Amino acid sequence: MFVSEDLSVNEKNHLVIGENDTVELAKEFGTPLYVIDEDLIRKNMRIYKDAIDKYYDGNGLILYASKALCTKYTVNIAKEEGLGCDVVSGGEIYTALKSDFPMDKVYFHGNNKTVEELELAISAGVGHIIVDNIYELISLNDIAKEHGIIQKILFRIKPGIEAHTHTFIQTGQIDSKFGVALENGEAFEIIKAAMELSNVKVEGLHCHIGSQIFEVEPFCDAARVMMRFMGELKDKFGLTLDKLNLGGGFGIKYTEEDDPLPYDEYIKTVSETVKSAAKEYGIDIPMILMEPGRSIVAPAGITLYTVGGIKDIKNVRKYVSVDGGLGDNPRYIMYQAEHGAVVANNAAAKPEEFVTVAGKCCESGDLLVENVKLPKVNVGDTLAVLSTGAYNYSMSSNYNRIPRPAMVAVSGGIAKTVVKRETYDDLLRNDV
Repeated sequence: MFVSEDLSVNEKNHLVIGENDTVELAKEFGTPLYVIDEDLIRKNMRIYKDAIDKYYDGNGLILYASKALCTKYTVNIAKEEGLGCDVVSGGEIYTALKSDFPMDKVYFHGNNKTVEELELAISAGVGHIIVDNIYELISLNDIAKEHGIIQKILFRIKPGIEAHTHTFIQTGQIDSKFGVALENGEAFEIIKAAMELSNVKVEGLHCHIGSQIFEVEPFCDAARVMMRFMGELKDKFGLTLDKLNLGGGFGIKYTEEDDPLPYDEYIKTVSETVKSAAKEYGIDIPMILMEPGRSIVAPAGITLYTVGGIKDIKNVRKYVSVDGGLGDNPRYIMYQAEHGAVVANNAAAKPEEFVTVAGKCCESGDLLVENVKLPKVNVGDTLAVLSTGAYNYSMSSNYNRIPRPAMVAVSGGIAKTVVKRETYDDLLRNDV
């Protein structure tokens, strides 16, 4: 009935996440409300960690892609589960630092890292920086020299693989703002340049082909391309690299039509490609890193809303308006992303009408779910939008001067606030 395994219905006909009645959560903490199931997050992390340990004989590391949901709480869970952390900004570095995350297990990405961010990364002891371009490489070497260190780096490579996903989240093809390409030789050129610098050490390569990908073949194709390139670097420059970061992007089940593979199957299948490619290209199997984010946290999250106005436009559509919108979930207006929805206080009722769930922002495009079949909806109902654990809080904004929602984590029937609800005073905090 539900797209996530941690959702069920209790004897009151209320939606339950983990062991918590969502209607009671809405009453206690207010709406809109982000709710995340810590137990499911931990379970997903362990699936990945166990798989990479098994299929790479202990020579692998899962990096939590913190951009999916970056809070001190989620970063701490990753730390406790023995994962590394993938960060993409100074703010994410700072969050990891303030969470006492082991900084040697932090990998810093980004296509336009500022000097201030690179300074912070080096000062904080970030283990590896994934270099995106020649300008960053030169700047990083200069900063590392000023600090008297040799910074370990990987290079972000465009493997020329186009994944079947939304164009906004394709990243592996040559026409991408990320990384350096193989097709035009710039990948060879930048690595050769790095080998001549005094304060960086090239340890490996990185690629990422996109997000919300359901097929395993593009990941295998990318792995083979990258392994071949590592072989070519060894042959051409005598450079032996011992780390290969194959990125993330594993698809999740947002709707009943989505059919992702089990996460450990992705890792198992790709490992077979890596091992055969190592033999073919005469190189050792490098340490393999992967960066799941969405697939760890998205299924573990829901957002609760209270239904306000209902507008039935005859022969057009029925709008159900809620007390949130694009400020707390911009994924629909950005990608036309699909989410499921449930009337939380009438969760097992038979769907009987198609409605469009609209937000409260002053934008016609502020929709959360379009043409979803629900039971009869009434003003005051609690509505749950499903699979919102990733890229909702992370992408949230104060559009229309609306405060961001609180976030509550549930585990073993206990709920606690992990991100406080913003106030109107918070909105004015930086005004002068």
